[in-house]
Amino acid sequence: MSIEIKVPPLPESVSDATLVAWHKNAGDSVSRDENLVDLETDKVVLEVPAPVSGTLSKIAISDGATVTAGDVLGILDEGAVSESAPAVTGEPAPAAAEVVATEARPAGGAYKLSPAVRRMLDEHDLDATIVAGTGKGGRITKSDVVAYLKSHSDENVTPGDPAPVMQVADDSIQRTEQRVPMTRLRARIAERMVDAQHTAAMLTTFNEIDLTKVMALRRQYKESFEKEHGVRLGFMSFFAKASVEALKKFPVVNASVEGSDIVYHDYYDVGIAVSSERGLMVPILRDVDQMSFADVEARISELGQKAKDGTMSMDDLTGGTFTITNGGIFGSLLSTPILNPPQSAILGMHSIQERPMAVDGQVVVRPMMFVAMTYDHRIIDGREAVQFLVSLKQSLEDPSRLLLQI
Repeated sequence: MSIEIKVPPLPESVSDATLVAWHKNAGDSVSRDENLVDLETDKVVLEVPAPVSGTLSKIAISDGATVTAGDVLGILDEGAVSESAPAVTGEPAPAAAEVVATEARPAGGAYKLSPAVRRMLDEHDLDATIVAGTGKGGRITKSDVVAYLKSHSDENVTPGDPAPVMQVADDSIQRTEQRVPMTRLRARIAERMVDAQHTAAMLTTFNEIDLTKVMALRRQYKESFEKEHGVRLGFMSFFAKASVEALKKFPVVNASVEGSDIVYHDYYDVGIAVSSERGLMVPILRDVDQMSFADVEARISELGQKAKDGTMSMDDLTGGTFTITNGGIFGSLLSTPILNPPQSAILGMHSIQERPMAVDGQVVVRPMMFVAMTYDHRIIDGREAVQFLVSLKQSLEDPSRLLLQI
């Protein structure tokens, strides 16, 4: 029985997708639920699994093509197994030593690969079975591939040998350029950033926060917190909870513009901007006002791993009433973040830097962070923006306010 492999229903607001790569060739045998092809949308990479076991008899659409929901990608013959093709993957069978390593790995770990990992393996012509996976269930992560490449490149260098010196004649120096198309995600990011600047009346206000007490709390309770909850106590949970308290005091900062209306939200879905190989993503922490510090840290860790593995879903990225971005992890001291439409405000965190500060008539060294809030001046006045940051500052310089919600 022949079965058509079709493009699945695409997420809301997504009209088409790009066929990134087939993981099988025509004539290859496939197992049920094995990923056949990756489709890249504006926001996420979708995997198209095999509905049944059989043989991929035809590939109808090639890599790089634009497809829409319902398009026929290929034909799968149910139950018909190609004798020339491996039973599980389209790759050559591993050597005996590699088979032992694969069998020792948890079931599925050798083949459940994120699109980013698959690309790295393809670029370096690596067999997935020879890379040890450290992710959940033996899953191979990008860091595993990097570690494998580094360890094997080191094996080719004799200890004590001087580093090779490259000598190039002046007349042999060549200047080259490489032109590559933007990925769909990068193009979508560019489009949204330009739209934000053309649509909103963006203005940024700044303040600085003394994080002495937050850092003291983290030092005092970090071990017991991690032992009790299984996650580390980071700075983001403090900023997320402090932001929610400030949003409650100034609801317009949590609002959005739709046409000529202002939509006030009585819930607090906070987007946390994270960097990934595919570009910037803003997964959503929903109902942060109802979450504990441990809930926030656990969810951030989960979303960060999804971004790293390339497994972020549309539901993870949809919605949001306010965004926090932390340029400090890259060393940024000060910046002006761009709005994430249709939201009306975004908070920018930055590096913590020890600076001399005047406190009660004395000069003392304190761990300080500049914070910036970019807001839509069409609906948020400067007074509200400044007072929002003052409220944030008060909560973080005296964290007991977060417990008392004052």
